Amino acid sequence: MTAKDKNALDVTGIKVLKTLAAAGNPQAPKQIAEAAGLDGKVVSDQIKGLKALGLVDSPVRCKYAITAAGKDRIAS
Repeated sequence: MTAKDKNALDVTGIKVLKTLAAAGNPQAPKQIAEAAGLDGKVVSDQIKGLKALGLVDSPVRCKYAITAAGKDRIAS
């Protein structure tokens, strides 16, 4: 995500959201990174931004899931 537009998602953010949607249950950043073929640090940074936008939440400690808003965002 860029500082220019906090509501804009980059390709990596979309990939993280799609990976979470496909998983169907909360995932640790390492699991997301492995499934998406991304670096773990990149995934952690993306999660912070996606969480701030309300597209990802943490229903289980240290695990993340896509929210309804996140699903809407990747559907459009």
